[in-house]
Amino acid sequence: MNRAAYEAGLVQLEDLTHGLEEDPVSVFTKSKPTETERGILFEPELLAELNEEQKQILFFKMREEQIRRWREREKQLEKEEAARVKVKKVSGKTVSWIKGLDDDVWVWVMGEHPEDKPYDQICDEIMAERAALQAQREAEKLRAKKEAELEKRFSGLYLEPEQVVLSEQEVQQRRAEEELKKLELEERRKAEEELRRLEQERKQQIYISLKEVQGSKHTREEEEDKEWQNTLQKSKAADMRRRSLAKQTIEDHRRRSVKALERGRVEAMTKTFGSTNLTTPPKPKPRNSSSAISRKGGMRRSVSTSCRDHIIRWFKEEQLPLRAGFQLDQSRIASWFHGIISREQAEALLNEGEPGDFLVRVSERIFGYVLSYRSSEGIKHLLIDASENCYMLLGDQIRFSSLTELVEYHEAEPLSSSGAEEYLRRACGQKAAAADYAELFT
Repeated sequence: MNRAAYEAGLVQLEDLTHGLEEDPVSVFTKSKPTETERGILFEPELLAELNEEQKQILFFKMREEQIRRWREREKQLEKEEAARVKVKKVSGKTVSWIKGLDDDVWVWVMGEHPEDKPYDQICDEIMAERAALQAQREAEKLRAKKEAELEKRFSGLYLEPEQVVLSEQEVQQRRAEEELKKLELEERRKAEEELRRLEQERKQQIYISLKEVQGSKHTREEEEDKEWQNTLQKSKAADMRRRSLAKQTIEDHRRRSVKALERGRVEAMTKTFGSTNLTTPPKPKPRNSSSAISRKGGMRRSVSTSCRDHIIRWFKEEQLPLRAGFQLDQSRIASWFHGIISREQAEALLNEGEPGDFLVRVSERIFGYVLSYRSSEGIKHLLIDASENCYMLLGDQIRFSSLTELVEYHEAEPLSSSGAEEYLRRACGQKAAAADYAELFT
């Protein structure tokens, strides 16, 4: 049986049988079969006579039968479900669209018509209407309360209309009653004016409150939007920096490749025509030659170490034969080269200089070098990897055959790891009377 077809069948079976994952033998011999497994169980004695491949084929066939039964049962359930679904009654409600002159659905976009109100004005009108309704409800409640107080105050002070005044005393009483009516009317008028005044004040208070709530909401939304814009701007700036670094690395690699090609053409022309004017700097001795350096078993450059003697031995045995720290003509030690000095000593040497001053020192912690230079932001330190028979800034992709070549390259090209146009301008030489690299060459 084809193995690929078998595995594809198993994947399909897993999806169709709801993730059933069992051993073939346990499936064949279980005592309580499911509805889709009835009639396809096998005796354990029969299975014992089959090899593994036959068991797998039998298991696959049994799964196919289960899928067929499962599909038949699903179709039957779908038919039963469709029969139970009631036909929906057609509703008499319909929707009709207003059409424009072009016989298409008429669409009105708020704000396009000259008579349309601005959004702020619409919001103000809505808030004023809400404030007026709320103030009116509160005034109605207060008016009813005042009316009840006046009724209680002036009730029982008037005579019945059908009573006839027969005496002078009753005439005076009627006059007093009329005065009370006038007093009541005056009280009612004052109460109504007070209610209207309170209603207007309350309406203004509610409007101001709604306006403040809307203003605080807008302010919060503006702050959130401003924060989101700042985050988005920082993210875009980080993306731009990454793209710039990647682009700069690619450009550096391309320039390096072009320079290597040009150097190869010059060497070929020199060999062909025997010209003495076209000379290139001498190369270090290859490690594959008979004088190659035999590295000690315990000397691993990638391992950090605090032993100064180990670093000195590593430099003398591996770097000195490669003329590390020398000029291209290998006549003398480069002015920018320093011995095993600390980070603080390097910063003390560069503090008196200007942006662009640099030095290369032997690291006091690992088997390698450190490029220390002064930038506009301060003093920076970049590790130089001296493994794999080359020199390269840690994290960079450009490899150099010597330290001098690395320095001269970054005198013309910016440092790719800095993210800014920073170059190596002036070498920071020795300040003390005794050179700090004397122990490396003695």
